[in-house]
Amino acid sequence: MKKRVAVIGAGPSGLAQLRAFQSAKAKGAEIPEVVCFEKQSDWGGLWNYTWRTGLDEFGEPVHCSMYRYLWTNGPKEGLEFADYSFEEHFGKQIASYPPRAVMVDYIEGRVKKAGVRDWIRFCTTIRMVKYNEAKGNFTVTAHDLKADRMYDEEFDHVIVASGHFSVPNVPEYPGFDKFNGRVLHAHDFRDAREFKGKDLLLLGSSYSAEDIGSQCWKYGAKSITVAYRNAPMGFDWPDNWKEVPALERVDEDTAYFKDGTSKKVDAIILCTGYKHHFPFLPDDLRLKTANRLAANDLYKGVVYVHNPKMFYLGMQDQWFTFNMFDAQAWWVRDAIMGRIAVPTDKKAMLNDVADRVAGEDAGQDAHDAIHYQGDYVKELIAETDYPSFNVDGACEAFFEWKDHKKKDIMAFRNHAYKSVITGTMAPIHHTPWKDALEDSLESYLKN
Repeated sequence: MKKRVAVIGAGPSGLAQLRAFQSAKAKGAEIPEVVCFEKQSDWGGLWNYTWRTGLDEFGEPVHCSMYRYLWTNGPKEGLEFADYSFEEHFGKQIASYPPRAVMVDYIEGRVKKAGVRDWIRFCTTIRMVKYNEAKGNFTVTAHDLKADRMYDEEFDHVIVASGHFSVPNVPEYPGFDKFNGRVLHAHDFRDAREFKGKDLLLLGSSYSAEDIGSQCWKYGAKSITVAYRNAPMGFDWPDNWKEVPALERVDEDTAYFKDGTSKKVDAIILCTGYKHHFPFLPDDLRLKTANRLAANDLYKGVVYVHNPKMFYLGMQDQWFTFNMFDAQAWWVRDAIMGRIAVPTDKKAMLNDVADRVAGEDAGQDAHDAIHYQGDYVKELIAETDYPSFNVDGACEAFFEWKDHKKKDIMAFRNHAYKSVITGTMAPIHHTPWKDALEDSLESYLKN
């Protein structure tokens, strides 16, 4: 009997896993039967935009946290697939900060070329995964949403690639119940034009607050106030943007802050992060971790130490994204195919986890964190046949990006970087980001 492998999710991590197996097959290896379950009607994960918020047409929680006019907030040179460059896909080098439509096209290009769409069961969500001690395998309960049919299947391995930026962390503050304006989480933010001419309050001081605030500024918000809990982002913001200490309470139309100041606001957007949330997993299989570079309980960042037949992809906080998911997917494939030996000793695996946590904790700043994750990507690539690429060059692009943001937070996307895959320099985009109000593929690719 051929081994059977279940992959949960067809976003960038799940697609990386399908591509990894297809790559081995293309080189003549006998691969397991791979079945990927995707609750959305198309692949792409978070990049698969929908206007919907809350629940989808089947009553399932909407996965998408994507909004209109989103452009990547880091250079594409840090995430380029080592086996499928932007130049191969577009037939030319393109500017360094693509909008969503361009990224979707690129992600799709590789998996279309690999021909793995038939491995995916769309509109199918997972209700439960159970480990069968006696048989040494898993029973996966799937729900075909279109046919409204539940069924069980058995698999030798389960790979969880369902992401961790789709279930919002939603705090409550005194007065939210009587505030007259809209209160929403970043997960439900769809269109900056909704907030044109409005005074906005954002809670949080990470990428969501930075980018959603920037979008709203770009599309005409009257003012942006960002309340931080620990420290301000500290960029040189435009005149109508300010950072204030933590929110204490709101009333019908005013927000009151820890430093004694207050501000009348029309809407509140909670940029308060996401949870690792796996409602389809019982306690003995469910990963519980904070959003950090060294996730809990994952040997080599991917093998679940409490059941090594189970794997998780992309569960770390991220500087590297697509190429890290690839490095993980190739490694997991080789572990499943017996090319890499996973320790049978749980203590050895837990020691590996502890070492990774200590390595992350020893870092002083973002520079160290970027290097730390770059070294992790290198470690995994060295153990598989994933094409080696200049990881240090990608780190350098991230360092430059950080410097460009410090210099001008509203203009960092106007810079260009060199591809670490092809060595070609990206062109400068034809329109400065703040003036580029059109985010279509056609508009972006006009050079």
